[in-house]
Amino acid sequence: MTFTAPRYGWYGDDFTGATDTLAVLAQAGLRSMLFMGVPSADALAAAGPLDAVGIAGAARAMPPEAMRAEMSAVGRFFEKLAPPVLHYKVCSTFDSAPHVGNIACGIRTLHPFVDNRWVPIVGGQPSLGRYCAFSNLFAAAGTGGAVHRIDRHPTMRQHPVTPMGEADLRLHLARQGLDGITALHYPLYDTNANPSTDALDAALQDLLDNDGASQTIAPTLLDLTTPDQLVIVGRLLWLQAQRARLLAVGSSAVAQALVAHWAKSTHPTAPPLTRADGPVFAWAGSLSPLTAAQVQAATAYQHIPVDAQRLGNDAAYAQTVLDAICTGLQQGQHVLAYTGPTDGTTAHITSAEQVAQASAKLVARVVQAQAEHGTPLRRIGVAGGDTSSHVVQALQLWGLSYQTMLCPGVTLSRAHSQDRARDGLELMLKGGQMGGTDLFARLLGEG
Repeated sequence: MTFTAPRYGWYGDDFTGATDTLAVLAQAGLRSMLFMGVPSADALAAAGPLDAVGIAGAARAMPPEAMRAEMSAVGRFFEKLAPPVLHYKVCSTFDSAPHVGNIACGIRTLHPFVDNRWVPIVGGQPSLGRYCAFSNLFAAAGTGGAVHRIDRHPTMRQHPVTPMGEADLRLHLARQGLDGITALHYPLYDTNANPSTDALDAALQDLLDNDGASQTIAPTLLDLTTPDQLVIVGRLLWLQAQRARLLAVGSSAVAQALVAHWAKSTHPTAPPLTRADGPVFAWAGSLSPLTAAQVQAATAYQHIPVDAQRLGNDAAYAQTVLDAICTGLQQGQHVLAYTGPTDGTTAHITSAEQVAQASAKLVARVVQAQAEHGTPLRRIGVAGGDTSSHVVQALQLWGLSYQTMLCPGVTLSRAHSQDRARDGLELMLKGGQMGGTDLFARLLGEG
């Protein structure tokens, strides 16, 4: 069976970020589907004609050897599908390290499956309060919060897995093994200065010529400081993609830039979220202070604190938590269970991976138990990037399509599954740094 090449392909190195890119593309009118792993021919056929094909992965939490194994299969798939643009979607904060979520490793794994030497790396995503200027990354502390250089950010500088100690993304990626990174800084495409596209094209060509044609990969970091620059960056990416299939790296700003260039979106309004019909279950496995504030603000939910360590090590305790959650749901209450602190501090645990796996297993058991009880859940929310990835895998979904946007960076998706009890489930996945304090109220359709 053959398929028409889509315009856009993307691999998300975690599930929450992958759904953000899904939202950007779907809102722009592109027929888009996010698959949970490399899709089979049957899954592609079931999805129907697509303009954009995504694969949600977990490379952000993997060591390099595991990244290469997962992403090589992704690269082979997209080489056959042949979209002009293959987007390696990374977190907007670029948090990663040589030993885990190594972005340089991901680039070197995916690049052999495209044709273009040039690898644009788009820094910044203004819609999320992420800004890249002269190669240095800045990020807001929460929605609308104060902007900090990433190595001074109150959360990212002390991230429990990948603390950011360097703001210059060229140096940050070079430490992971990506050599020879050049840069195009934003004054070259400052819209207030009416820049010449010819000058920008010439600057890029100079970089490529001076880099030396013998180099297999020619990575270039692109600043992004304002939404107006998206269309300029998008034009540059698409022009190169027409010459040879291109690997582009960065947050959902890569999709935003291309959409702006294609002029398929004029700031569309997401369809309104209807009020939840029945109880909503939310699981907060994120350890961030922002998620803690969101949990505290979720007064419409029954709160169930969970001991993260016991959840994975004590089967009787896990059963007790499951029973408490299901009792609340079956009594018609919205239930929010959480493992992180709610006092604004940052938690430190012995194994985030084990906790994420135990959390995912419990969420899947809740969904299954409610279905067997005859009161299937229709809407759930999960906070925490790694936890979200494991939850989607535990639910055994084959795909996600766009439903609506709860707030910038947080998408409500529709689940696709062979299991009728899970097919059509509305699923919110969010990273620890995303959403306002009223996020869980928004999930109920009350925000």
